[in-house]
Amino acid sequence: MRSSFPIFRAEEETVYNPNELLSLFLDCTADGFAIVDMEDRFVRINHMYTEIFGFTEEDLLGKTFYDFANPDFVTDIINQVKAGQSFTNMITQRFHKDGSILDIAVSYSPFRNKQGEIIAIIAIYRDITKLVSMENELHRTRELYELITENTTDMIKVIDKNKRILYASPSHGKVIGLLPEKIVGKNLSEFLTSKENDILDTKLKEILETGEPQLLRKKFMVCDQESVYTEYNFSPIYNEKNEIESFVSVGRNITDRVKHDATIRNLDRLSVTGQLAAGVAHEIRNPLTALKGFSKLLQTCLDKEKQEDYLAIIMNELDRIDIIVNEFMSLAKPQAIQYVNEDLKAIMDSTINIIHPQAMMHNVQIIPSYPDAKVMLSCNPHQLKQVFLNFMKNAIESMSNGGNLMIDMQKKEKGKVLVSISDEGTGIESERLRYLGTPFYTTKEKGIGLGLTVSNKIIQEHNGSMKIVSEVDQGTTVFVELDCLESDGSSAE
Repeated sequence: MRSSFPIFRAEEETVYNPNELLSLFLDCTADGFAIVDMEDRFVRINHMYTEIFGFTEEDLLGKTFYDFANPDFVTDIINQVKAGQSFTNMITQRFHKDGSILDIAVSYSPFRNKQGEIIAIIAIYRDITKLVSMENELHRTRELYELITENTTDMIKVIDKNKRILYASPSHGKVIGLLPEKIVGKNLSEFLTSKENDILDTKLKEILETGEPQLLRKKFMVCDQESVYTEYNFSPIYNEKNEIESFVSVGRNITDRVKHDATIRNLDRLSVTGQLAAGVAHEIRNPLTALKGFSKLLQTCLDKEKQEDYLAIIMNELDRIDIIVNEFMSLAKPQAIQYVNEDLKAIMDSTINIIHPQAMMHNVQIIPSYPDAKVMLSCNPHQLKQVFLNFMKNAIESMSNGGNLMIDMQKKEKGKVLVSISDEGTGIESERLRYLGTPFYTTKEKGIGLGLTVSNKIIQEHNGSMKIVSEVDQGTTVFVELDCLESDGSSAE
């Protein structure tokens, strides 16, 4: 068998001597080459060596490597190479001609003649300064990342597309009592209820479709049975192909914020309750008057048919009082935050019952317009009552001379329902309209400026949206869009 093949074509007549072939080879290589004879003198360098170190042939040829700055170990290496050893990819630092420091990967090997005698030393240099700089920067970035993740109070997790937890920061143990080693490798679904897991699936699907981060809330019971509320921001992680391959979640303890929000909501609810008290008292006074009158008639009337009629009237008035008081108490009494399936029309009717006395006092006619079928929502009915009550109360107070309050409800596509509450009041100037919803900003003399803030927060928690449209002297309309259930079930959970 042949042990070699010709490099040049047969038709090429040029004859190369060994030195020309060596020069051709050295000029074509991407590494810096230097050949040092057995007296430690430079006898050959290539163009890439000059590119790396800045020294020319005139600077080096005929001189020894001792004439230039080298690491202390180089002398020992050279002696070992002269004895026949080779060294590969030694990471060292060398000096450029201008004095700057270079990171160099260098290999040393003996150069033998045909008889196998070592006649020189070959040194091959590769400039890895940029690579080392990148590795150092990556190392510093990794250290900084570890410093942040190890000491932050935020709970950082990385999960793959199958929701398997790839990383969990130590802060999980401090905040929710779960150590990272008990989390990593498990599926995130194991720490969620079925409903929370469904919400997470929806959020992750939205991230995959839009690339936009998504928020998710979770309530934990820690070892001392104390409730800890957390909020997680899920964001996509892209690979080199710009494809989403995993997700990072940053969670934080929002227990104090939840308690603060609850305080503000209770403050708003109690404020509304106090303002409605006079109207409720007026509404109760009417049936009480009827009760007194017909009770006296019963004392003197001997006709059984009339007695039955009087009793029927008395029972109707008592039922009316019972409805008013119960609705009023449900508004004033704090309720546990719990989501159930409820008919939006029933929620709206209950709210109208509460606000009706105040509407009568202001000579306002409430005109509802509902779809025929039930509009079922997964919601907290008491919170939605508080929202709609705020809107209706504002509408009534804006009509000082009376008018109509229109409540419209329409089912939209993609499982949405749009509620609009319109009045014929004074309207709001455009420059003031944009400040509505800001805490403690109010257009009313005796308002506390929390109604719209609380309402907007509740609507957002129900995955809904709110919009206010108003024109001076033309009235105001509040639009609320909410998610509704696809099927119109008649029973609440």
